[in-house]
This record gives sequence, C-alpha cells and structure tokens, in this order.
Amino acid sequence: MAAQCVTKVELIVSCENLLDRDVISKSDPLCVLLMNISESQWYEVGRTEKIQNCLAPKFAKKFVIDYYFEQVQKLKFGIYDIDNQTIDLSDDDFLGELECTLGQVVSNRKLRRPLVMKNKRTAGKGTITISAEEIKDNRVAHFEVEARKLDNKDFFGKSDPYLEFFKQTETGWQLAHRTEVECYDYDNDGSHDLIGIFETNMTLLQKASRTSPAEFECINRKKKEKKKNYKNSGVVSVKLCQVVKEYSFLDYIMGGCQINFTVGIDFTGSNGDPKTPQSLHYISPQGYNEYLSAIWSVGQVIQDYDSDKMFPAFGFGAQIPPTWQCSHEFPLNFNPANPFCTGIEGVVEAYRMCLPQVKLYGPTNFSPIINHVARFALQAAQQKTASQYFVLLIITDGVITDLDETRSAIVNASRLPMSIIIIGVGGADFSAMELLDGDDGCLKSQTGEPALRDIVQFVPFRKFLNSPKEALSQSVLAEVPGQVVSYFNMSKLIPPNTNTHQNPAAAT
Repeated sequence: MAAQCVTKVELIVSCENLLDRDVISKSDPLCVLLMNISESQWYEVGRTEKIQNCLAPKFAKKFVIDYYFEQVQKLKFGIYDIDNQTIDLSDDDFLGELECTLGQVVSNRKLRRPLVMKNKRTAGKGTITISAEEIKDNRVAHFEVEARKLDNKDFFGKSDPYLEFFKQTETGWQLAHRTEVECYDYDNDGSHDLIGIFETNMTLLQKASRTSPAEFECINRKKKEKKKNYKNSGVVSVKLCQVVKEYSFLDYIMGGCQINFTVGIDFTGSNGDPKTPQSLHYISPQGYNEYLSAIWSVGQVIQDYDSDKMFPAFGFGAQIPPTWQCSHEFPLNFNPANPFCTGIEGVVEAYRMCLPQVKLYGPTNFSPIINHVARFALQAAQQKTASQYFVLLIITDGVITDLDETRSAIVNASRLPMSIIIIGVGGADFSAMELLDGDDGCLKSQTGEPALRDIVQFVPFRKFLNSPKEALSQSVLAEVPGQVVSYFNMSKLIPPNTNTHQNPAAAT
C-alpha cells in the first residue's frame, strides 16, 4: 500500500556557537539535508546557501519535504565550513550534524538540539534549530447563494441549475467547487447547458450580507450576441461569504496536541504455550514474533508525537499472580499505580518480562481495555481543549468473545478524542473483526446507537509478512490524521497554544 502524502512542510535551519575552523576569519557554514531510504542509505535532499564568516548562521534557503504521518522519516542535517568551490563535501571541514525524524520536528515545531561529530561527541557548544511550517492555505470560503429569473433550458419542466466556482491562476481559470445540482442546467446525459457567467473577486463577495446581498447578472455570451434586447439570463444573489480557517492535522500537532499511545496485548490460551515455537508468543532466537513486530511498527511512529514517551501497556486474557485470577486489564509491569513503560523499548521489555510470569487463559475480551483508555479520553474531552488525543493499539490472535460489549465501547469512544488500531496475528479467521472497522458507517452499540466517527482500523498481520517492514504502520496509521481532525472539528476545538503534556492513561 503506497502511502499518501499528508501535506508538505518547510524546514528552516539556524545554528549557534559553531566551531571555528578558519585561521584568519570565521567558518563559512552551509547546511546539507539528507533523508534515509534504508538502514544505511542516505540521499541528499538539498543544501542551503553558504554564509561568510559566521558562527551563528540563519540560513535563508528552506527545505521542502513531503510529510507522511504514518512513516518514520529520518533526517540528517550536516553543517560544513565551505572553503572551496567544489560540490564534494569531503574536502570541507565538518562542523557537526543532527539526526532526527520529521515527526520529532513537526511535533516540536521548533526543534533545538546540540550538534555532534561523527564520533557522537558534542561539537563544542554548537547547536542547531529546525523550525517547521506547513505549506498550506487552510482558508475556506462559506457561501450562501440564491438565484432568480434564470433562463429555462428544459423543454419539459424547469431547469435544474447548479453553480460552479472558478479561480484565476497563472495558467488560466481552474474549477474550485461545484454545488450539488454555474449556472448550468444539469442533464443526466452530461450535456449540461450553460445558463450564464459572472466574474467577481473575494473583496466584493465578503461585503455581502443577508440584508445587503451582492448581486450579479448572469451573462450568456452566445445569447447576448444573437439578441439585441438581451439583458441577462438571471441574477445570482450572494447573501453571505465568510472566509474561515479549517485546521489541519499539523495545525493541532504543531499547536501542542499530544498523542497518547497505549498498547493492549492478547494473552489468551489460543496463542499457544510461549515456550514452544508453534506459539504466537514464542520469541525466536532472533528476538522476533508477530506481537513484537506490531509493537515496533506502530510504536516507533507514534512515539514522536508524545513528548514524555511514557506509554501504558496492558495485557488481557491471562491468569496473573499472585491470585491467578483471569484479568482483561492488567499492566505488563504488574504495577497498577504506574503502568507506564519508558519508550517503545520499555514496552517491549515489559512484554518480554511479563510472558513467563502469566498463564495464558481466556476468553478474548476487548471492552475492558477500550473502556479503560476511554475513561482518560473522556477526561481530556471535558477539558474542552485540543491538547490530547488517544491511540490504542490492540494486538490479538483470535475472535472477540465480548463482541456486543466491544461494539458499544467503540461507539462510546467515537465521541471522544480516541482511535483504535487492531492488528490480528496468526492465521485465525478475522472476518468478524472487520465488522468493527466502521468504514461502512454501520457500527452500532447494543442499544442501536450509531458510531459518530470511524475510529477503528483493523488489519491482519499476515497481509504484511512479505512486505517491507514499514508497510504495516503505513496501513494502520494512515487514517489517524483524519480521525484526529474529524474529532476536533466535531467538537469545534481549535489548536492549543501550549506544548505541555503528561500522558494520563495510566492509573486503573
């Protein structure tokens, strides 16, 4: 599945306290940007201009990058002292570099880090600052338009008019929007009849009001040329034209919205004994199983959008010590008061430590862990700010036992700042699971209440066994930006102005 570019971002680079490699004058710095295309392969995106005799450059040239939320886009900014005219940088003095991800840059909006040398030691007191801006005009115009005395283009009945808006560009007029039914007369065979045309500009349109609408005569040029007494083919009245801003995913992220990531892992008996190679929980000598792969794939993307990188991780469907009662909501680190794991590495380590300490059991109940995260999403929703959004990753091997309760839990969560990713591991029949992915808009609770938003993305892991390792995260995370925006739009919340955060989805 090819990833779709969410948007384009512009990166601006500045440095301070660079190393001085010139004897008589100061360093003449230039910044080169590289992007990672494989484990060890980098390609050059571009270079800034060289700035003469400067240890605190603010480069004018900007880098434009396609941004993909569902990918880890690794960047490397290298600073060089340029003392010759050659393109090759190997004969120029190296002043330090920064490796980071594009996700880290946009989630901070302005990322400031120390420069390091090739041996990973700091480059003196040198620092680099990367600022990000989205390249997008988020302004949209809302119109309220009516027309009167339009020409009738139908032999039987009356015209079925619709309106088209064109905007003038450098290459000519470009269609911007078509209403439901220009003034054209709509015909089913596609041979729509032009009623008339008028030209105006946004300055005039924005002066319109319901008490003083802006009115324009629709002119049909062919008809005007034929009829001497031709006046117009109708009048279009613009009663309202309001320009508003529609906020994007990056508006919320750059404004300080944090994505809280929680993991739920299936420890039911159908996974098989973890000590045997046939088990889905068996960890190979290479440190691999499908659960670990799913955690790494999704977690390494999400972690860039959570500033403290403390992730709650839970299991369900196992008998746990010391009472050996079956639990569907137990922390992997067995600390209910603090189920946080430090980074994705911490989640992986907690999973490894948990496996030999529990007894796989059953049944497969999703609703407890969904409701657990939903409680914290509800607290965030009640704050009436766009500062937090929750993503729950559930990894499971089989069919849900509490399907009705799970449907109700998802319907409830659809009203909250929350998305649910479900990855099915192993070879089970997951057809029933796909009913939870509400693309068809038919997901309902036990009482018949419909979901307000599609918040579930389900994929079987086996579809990606022979795919590049990035394919899984691209598939399951592609819908998250739209889900974030849809919730905040539905709640009429604008991006926050602060970047403070603490992941609350912890205490039970």
